[in-house]
Amino acid sequence: MTKTILITGTSSGYGKATAQYFLQRGWNVVAAMRRPDPALFAPSDRLKLVALDVTDAASIDRALAEAVAAFGAIDVLVNNAGIGALGAFEATPMATVRELFETNTFGVMAMTQAVLPQFRERRSGVIVNVTSSVTLARMPLVAPYTATKMAIAGFTASLALELEDFNVKVKIVEPGYGPTTRFTSNGGQRMDGLIPEPYAPFAQRIFAAFAQTTVVTTEHDVAAGVWRAVNDESGQLHFPAGPDAVALSQARLV
Repeated sequence: MTKTILITGTSSGYGKATAQYFLQRGWNVVAAMRRPDPALFAPSDRLKLVALDVTDAASIDRALAEAVAAFGAIDVLVNNAGIGALGAFEATPMATVRELFETNTFGVMAMTQAVLPQFRERRSGVIVNVTSSVTLARMPLVAPYTATKMAIAGFTASLALELEDFNVKVKIVEPGYGPTTRFTSNGGQRMDGLIPEPYAPFAQRIFAAFAQTTVVTTEHDVAAGVWRAVNDESGQLHFPAGPDAVALSQARLV
């Protein structure tokens, strides 16, 4: 039978690429985003677009109900939706920190908790949580963002053990630096004023270094990483995605 995957945050970047990757390989895909746009994907009988705000419990329930109505069951959940903020922690309002946690951490937990009853009852299912290479190596000017992703790394590692008896697998995909994604542009007003004058010289050096980086992660790298995680039978937990993330992961082991 054709399997079904639900992916959050599919309006652009890694989520959109992952949806296309699985569609091309014959899966049913539930592409979830805050404001569904049919123009983002070619029409397909195996594609269902749903409106989803991972910070809204009612929205989560509606999206899952639509997914089950469309394809009968969900076999895989990919928690990809996330938001970012770049700036000095000293200048970051706590409201912004909480906003990051609401989507990147609590949103992932809420989606996971919502699908677990059906996975547990069927004694099958895969949950893939997309974190970041900031969990693999220290990076400046992203302290609150890093905290949200580190929380999910620990959450996933613990949950993977908790669900083994139900044959439910939980995996982590760790993308590297993706300059072609909308990390900065999607930050919008959230990042205004987050680099005050005392931090400007340091920030300029960091930005210049990233601008010269040639080893980066593409959307395809992450989609392929999710594919490997979903189909893994070895018990592997971590799946770095992108050559820079792979290098950081290997260096961390050493």
